[in-house]
Amino acid sequence: MTKTYTAILHKEEDMYVAECPEVGTVSQGKTVDEAVANLKEATELYLEEFPAEEAEEKPIMTVFEVTQHAKTKKALRAGAY
Repeated sequence: MTKTYTAILHKEEDMYVAECPEVGTVSQGKTVDEAVANLKEATELYLEEFPAEEAEEKPIMTVFEVTQHAKTKKALRAGAY
């Protein structure tokens, strides 16, 4: 049986980190494709040991904006955080 899962990616230095929120698996790779392929493999291995529930709900994903104040920007550039 084939199921579709979500991959959320972000870049950390020279690597892409991929996470599957439905299962909780995480992996990484030098490219987006490599990170997703590694996440797929990690998720398949995880699901062999811990099968997924049948009535899984997909996560709700959205975006939001945050206003960054000048003082915060300055501190971030200076490495204060």
